[in-house]
Amino acid sequence: MSKTSLKKALPVLSCFFVMGIVDLVGISTNYVKQDFVLSDTIANLLPMSLFLWFAILAVPTGIMMNKWGRKRTVLLSMIITLLAMIVPYVSYSFPMMLFAFGMLGIGNTIIQVSLNPLLTNVVSSNRLTSSLTLGQFIKAIAAFLGPIIASRSALWFGDWKLVFVVYGLVTVLCGVWLWLTPIPQEPRGEKTSSLGETFGLLKDKMILLLFIGIIFVVGIDVGLNTTVPKLLIEKLNISLEQAGLGTSLYFIARTAGTFVGAILLAIFSAKRFFTISMIVAIPGLILMLFMGGLWGILSMVFVVGFAIANVFSIIFSFALKRKPDKSNEISGLLIMGVAGGAIIPPIMGMVADRFNQVGAMCVLLLLMIYLLYCSLIVKETDDKVDMQVQS
Repeated sequence: MSKTSLKKALPVLSCFFVMGIVDLVGISTNYVKQDFVLSDTIANLLPMSLFLWFAILAVPTGIMMNKWGRKRTVLLSMIITLLAMIVPYVSYSFPMMLFAFGMLGIGNTIIQVSLNPLLTNVVSSNRLTSSLTLGQFIKAIAAFLGPIIASRSALWFGDWKLVFVVYGLVTVLCGVWLWLTPIPQEPRGEKTSSLGETFGLLKDKMILLLFIGIIFVVGIDVGLNTTVPKLLIEKLNISLEQAGLGTSLYFIARTAGTFVGAILLAIFSAKRFFTISMIVAIPGLILMLFMGGLWGILSMVFVVGFAIANVFSIIFSFALKRKPDKSNEISGLLIMGVAGGAIIPPIMGMVADRFNQVGAMCVLLLLMIYLLYCSLIVKETDDKVDMQVQS
């Protein structure tokens, strides 16, 4: 990558940090549950209030981005994210936290729809998968720092919500950097796809397979994010501040995994990498559920986080390569699948209230089995993605 391309790519990549603010929902759910004495089912309405917007806004954002342009759409998302960071300091109550994370969901929907395609404006096609993975690495840094900042703020200052101040300032800095950077504009046709035409893309069996994959991988990510601390508390009877470090370890593993993945995916087949990732993740999750010691559980949290770190970016790149001329619409469709973060945690919460946190984690095991199937059936060449078996 040339120096000029790098100067344009860096502010775009920095925005992935803002995208990672969405993962605050995991540790926030645990603190809100503790502060307002909520059940698992009620507490998991918090991630639902966030991820529900992906189902509502993702496709319309992908369509309207054809008119607005990708850079302007990303900047709009940052304004909304900043407002969401302010709400907890205006009023701290469960309804207001639902409102704040609803706003964060709106902002994050818009940035996830627009930022991935914006990256294609500044990187070449053959570097897309590794660049998306690098973006996920930066996103993961924001994710693993969140629980650390929240727990340290709670212990040192008696206010875990200071994490919103820190991330609000970062949002401003990244937004200004992107705004001041000239980005090549994508060609915009006169015709904008309709909702029907966009959803019609799901008639392509490969796009449908990948869309469901996005639902499941986000469900796994949010499910682990919110449930690992509860699992540690249930099994080991430790405090939330201590258990929250399990979430940080998960995100450290994801960060390490995306860093390694950004390097390896520039060299090796994404399909093979996908399959190996799931072959490692599934036994790791099973072992996590049966282990009783702190370090045994944490080691498997690390293994699972490391293994699934690159699955989202691999699936996303497969879909963009499938129909490059429909990248905005496909991005909207796939980001609608991020609503898996609203679907899976409530299901896990109901299972946990009925049985226990181990039962809730078994939901994630079923989703991982589907992703393993997805990795086996996909067929990748240099510039094309297809299916191994046509039915």
